[in-house]
Amino acid sequence: MFTGIVEERGQVVSVTPMGDSARLVIRAEIALSDAKLGDSIAVNGVCLTIADRDAQTFTADVMAETLTRSSLGSAAPGVQVNLERAMLADGRLGGHLVQGHVDGTGSILSIEPADHWTLVRVAIPVDLARYVAEKGSITVDGVSLTVVGVTDDSFSVSLIPTTLRETTLGERKVGQIVNLEIDVIAKYVERLLEARK
Repeated sequence: MFTGIVEERGQVVSVTPMGDSARLVIRAEIALSDAKLGDSIAVNGVCLTIADRDAQTFTADVMAETLTRSSLGSAAPGVQVNLERAMLADGRLGGHLVQGHVDGTGSILSIEPADHWTLVRVAIPVDLARYVAEKGSITVDGVSLTVVGVTDDSFSVSLIPTTLRETTLGERKVGQIVNLEIDVIAKYVERLLEARK
């Protein structure tokens, strides 16, 4: 479980295709400070397991489901990624409950800088849009954000200077693909209501 509060930006060192999976090597500092084999690290919002590590990098295996459902399928050496270690049970929940189970991807439709924030509008698949609510939470590339506007096929978020500076969202361009995880509570509510029908 994660909170969507990015701890650092790491960098993809290598991507090794392995048939229906891939092996990623990612350079990190904070995320490796207390990491052990088998620990979880969210990479652009995708929960990955540390399969190997050294002083500066960790290795993770990525299965076909993740490669097709997230932007990790197009990961390449040199690309920066948002990193967050799994939440400790006695830690603060600074963002919202994030599983690291990416539901799909969206594309950035517009970026509108203002004096003290930047408004970003993101296209979202229709089958995910029903879970998004104004003033609700959504995870974009592993970053916990508050939805400020929503339509049938898009949503908007306001990014503060800290988010723009400390995460990869400050470098995103119109048309780029981002990972999306909707609020898990919305999914469970829908499932429970379906069971009552």
